[in-house]
Amino acid sequence: MSRPINLLTDKKVQSAKFEKFGKRTKLTDGAGLYLDIQPSGKYWRMKYRFGGKEKTLALGVYPDVSLKLARERRTKAREQIADGIDPNEIKREQKAAKKEQTDTFKAVAEDWLKLKKGELADSTLEVAKRRLETWAFPKLGHLPIKEIKPSTVMEALRPIEEQGKHETAHRIRQRIGEIFRFAVAADRAEIDPTATLRGQLKTTPTRHRSAITNPDELGKLLKAIDAYGGHASTIAALKLAPMLFLRPGELRNAEWDEIDLDKATWVIPGKRMKGTQKAKRAGQVPDHIVPLSTQAVEILKELKVVTGHQSLVFESVKRKRPLSENTINVALKSMGYDGATMVGHGFRATASTLLHEKNWQPEVIELQLAHKGSTPLLRTLLKRGTMCQRSVHVQTQKI
Repeated sequence: MSRPINLLTDKKVQSAKFEKFGKRTKLTDGAGLYLDIQPSGKYWRMKYRFGGKEKTLALGVYPDVSLKLARERRTKAREQIADGIDPNEIKREQKAAKKEQTDTFKAVAEDWLKLKKGELADSTLEVAKRRLETWAFPKLGHLPIKEIKPSTVMEALRPIEEQGKHETAHRIRQRIGEIFRFAVAADRAEIDPTATLRGQLKTTPTRHRSAITNPDELGKLLKAIDAYGGHASTIAALKLAPMLFLRPGELRNAEWDEIDLDKATWVIPGKRMKGTQKAKRAGQVPDHIVPLSTQAVEILKELKVVTGHQSLVFESVKRKRPLSENTINVALKSMGYDGATMVGHGFRATASTLLHEKNWQPEVIELQLAHKGSTPLLRTLLKRGTMCQRSVHVQTQKI
């Protein structure tokens, strides 16, 4: 004798309510179909046996899935079981296929960017995001990540290379590789297609930052800086750059609480110095102590009248923001010094070259440039400090 089927009615399903905690409320429709009533809602389930085991198949949530639709899904599932197919396995395969279609390169890349937030410097992450949006997403973004092959990646990289942006092409390949390795670890991709692309891109030409190393030409530049009539923060940054030999980012992101004008000392915290985020979080990047000449102190005193009301030393025209990365280069260009002649970062090379020519002690130069110690003597100096000697040189020597 067959068991009764279609025992429920729309009215009964609609009016059914959860009874109490600790007791499961189920309304049976027959042939394995039942309505599981929980505090969070009503769920269609089907109990069945496959391969000698009792299993449960989720058929949807009421009222999104009506009684009629639940019965249709039950019928389809029973047909699959009769054909020797586990309906749960079919459901898993369909879900996986759907996930593969929605697991695009762009979706995975965005998850990778979220993961790296706090690990990479904000500026580094912003550059990575901008490069992906400009070069990678147009070609790869919409593609399921599992379907991307090495040749597909090369199709995205070749146009960059053809524009002569060799370094950009290499860096984007590296980022794409990082994203794929992240995907492989999360079982969202099977391989990193960039692994087979090593050596396929043209070698990045060696590029040196433009810098003036002739004393006479440097003198002309310093006179041009003195005559420059731009924004107060830009003028001060231009005048201090050849005095302090700092990296542009260390200079433009300065804050007033780092500077002691009475002691003529600027202490740049390790978190703002060059180094990996991991090393900075571990406190492995030391603070950089910069002695200030009387001229540098006077420049900063004048600037403090303009920007001393807030934390940033070199505030841009856009309030509450530091000077942009390219501000110094734009100012130099307006004075007739394009990128092939002199750039903001070039003041460090200028200082290093000319001070070595004037027989400054190499270790002192390296300390002033905040280069990592590479010799026993320099490591000792880094530990003990050579502030007195550096202060004397900063005040008395002219590059």
